[in-house]
Amino acid sequence: MDPSLSLAVAAGKVTAATIRRLGRGGGTTLPGRVSSRIDSHALHKLSSRLPRGSILVAGTNGKTTTATLLRTILQQAGVTVVANRAGSNMVGGLTAAVVAGSAISGQARAEAGVFEVDEASLPAAVEAIAPRLVVVTNLFRDQLDRYGELESSSAAISSALAALPSASTALLCADDPRVAAMGGGLRARAVYYGLQDETVGEKVVPHAADARFCPRCGRPFEFDRVYAGHLGHYRCPSGDLVRPDPEVGATELHFQGLESQQLKVTGLGFDETVLEVPLSGIYNSYNILAAAAAAAVFGIDPASVAPALRAFRPAFGRLERVDVKGRAVRLMLAKNPAGFNEVLRASRVLGGGRRFVVALNDRIADGRDVSWIWDVDFELLADANSIVVTGDRALDMRIRLKYAGLDPARITVAETPAAALDALVAASAPGDEVFVLPTYTAMLELRAEMAARGYLEPYWLEGAGS
Repeated sequence: MDPSLSLAVAAGKVTAATIRRLGRGGGTTLPGRVSSRIDSHALHKLSSRLPRGSILVAGTNGKTTTATLLRTILQQAGVTVVANRAGSNMVGGLTAAVVAGSAISGQARAEAGVFEVDEASLPAAVEAIAPRLVVVTNLFRDQLDRYGELESSSAAISSALAALPSASTALLCADDPRVAAMGGGLRARAVYYGLQDETVGEKVVPHAADARFCPRCGRPFEFDRVYAGHLGHYRCPSGDLVRPDPEVGATELHFQGLESQQLKVTGLGFDETVLEVPLSGIYNSYNILAAAAAAAVFGIDPASVAPALRAFRPAFGRLERVDVKGRAVRLMLAKNPAGFNEVLRASRVLGGGRRFVVALNDRIADGRDVSWIWDVDFELLADANSIVVTGDRALDMRIRLKYAGLDPARITVAETPAAALDALVAASAPGDEVFVLPTYTAMLELRAEMAARGYLEPYWLEGAGS
């Protein structure tokens, strides 16, 4: 028995219960801070008691979906999992998650941990948790006022990977030049994943791409295939950085609207295995492939992955579907230029969307600087039937849409989440599909309003029994 750890766990659990009883949120971060004040090594002590160790998922886009997919695979394989499934991905959130998943004695109630981790927090998380596996999804420009340019995020992740021991594995996206470059010289094993389908994607790099130049010599990359943002098949003309051959790849992608996709996976024990997953969009192809590869590296039988993913349920706010007075409302989190462009294309091309709600906040979790909206291709919405704009910076978004060529008569400004839902209903009819594209805190506020009206459960209660 470790008295200080037991006291820390008990205090964290009481804090979480109190927050939820008072209706002040999910208790997904503060309990971890309370526990750490009592025992500064609580995260290390509790995570080290997980018999099968932990997996950390880091990167700009796709962390939550990849971690949720991975958790689904492990649970379907019979592995009990503790996770920060509500998305609190800094050290306080990780600590709160392991506290919730432990007995008062500090004994683990799960076999493994799956945690999404904020890029800047990854070095501290690696030091505390000593994970078996770290997955790095991608690096895009995001929250410049907090992270700085990509070099800052890249340096943080690189230092974390450099600290991994030889017994650990770094699973890296081969299609992202900056992520792929992190695999050189590690003590840990480096494994690469990437898309191999030559029938999808583009030949031209989009204007908002964030990695056009070789980080070693500075010359522009040559791209043979571009899948999303700067993710694709690239090479430095000087030979300083070439896309590594992935150990696991998706060779065929087929999308069924926004409902699902199929992808054929080879490598790491997958023998042209067809995965059918109720997630669409090429950005989700990467998330699915990363989760499948991570499961295989972690020791899960590849044969069990396909049936597990057929039962997958999207994470809150990520292609989540909610019925609002007979309208099929799709929540699609969009928080930076690359991610926003992908959800715009998915909603327009795969979903045929004509009705939208765009919600822009500038809180700390979103990034104070919203100038990035001028790098988003809102021109794709030029023929939309209706657009409701809401959030702290709704007027900024309205101006951006005006310059994108949208008819001002089709744009409605809603000052509150409640007004946005009312405007959504007023601008549509039962049976219509409406796409809600919010930044992070705007998504939480819209979901809270939906929960208050009984359309869904608060995110911290969903799947609480799993």
